[in-house]
Amino acid sequence: MGRNKYTAHIAVVASAVGLSLAVWAASAVTQTEAEASAGGGRPTAAQSPSKDAEGPAQAPPKKTPESIAHDAEAGGTAVNITIDDGPDPRWTPQMLDILKENGVKAVFCMVGPEAKRHPDLVKRVVADGHRLCDHTISHDTAMDKKSVAYQKRQILDAKKMIEDAAGGVEVEYYRAPGGAFTPDSRRIAAAAGMRPLGWNVDTKDFELPGAASIVNTVKNELSNGPTILFHDGGGDRSQTVVALRQVLPWLKQQGHAFSFPVRTTP
Repeated sequence: MGRNKYTAHIAVVASAVGLSLAVWAASAVTQTEAEASAGGGRPTAAQSPSKDAEGPAQAPPKKTPESIAHDAEAGGTAVNITIDDGPDPRWTPQMLDILKENGVKAVFCMVGPEAKRHPDLVKRVVADGHRLCDHTISHDTAMDKKSVAYQKRQILDAKKMIEDAAGGVEVEYYRAPGGAFTPDSRRIAAAAGMRPLGWNVDTKDFELPGAASIVNTVKNELSNGPTILFHDGGGDRSQTVVALRQVLPWLKQQGHAFSFPVRTTP
């Protein structure tokens, strides 16, 4: 065969092969599309199962705010009962009995070493449905003037003591002694999952003003906000016991429900 005829023959064969390949490719694409539309064949990227398909996407947990909480979770006219400086083997059980009699839950702001000394009381507080709050190691009302390292030890060491005494139950709030919060102490607490906790009504029961005065302070200052401060440790709390027995029924008569302080923001 001459060179020109041989070249022409090769061109014809190549053309035929190319046409066959094109027809086969088109057929394969058409078949794949048909299978995909029918739900058969290997899933495409759009069809491939993903981790999200295994269940609804989980929202990331809310970060604990560093701002100082005062509001009640229940909103409205609900109030928060908070009790500081214990637990104390004489006064805490009496207050727990009064709270139970009235169907009221409270936040107990505990001093670390006292919680360590009285784990039975810490466990009873938890068993009765109350919440725990970190009130530092040494109740230093001037800790806002101390180093960040000192504040961190006071807060985190107390948290561990309280949680150990509670059998691992989480401490949900942090209250600075005497309200001596700092931006650093609030940040440290929030990073550890504890909402800084303030108050609106200071009964000043630690000054031993008399049970009647404690009750009147609650009645006169409740318009300031919902979080009320009492004490179950740090001294003679007999006046507080008497006052609490009167205050809780009065709050109910005024139409107040009982709540816990907010921990997160909407």
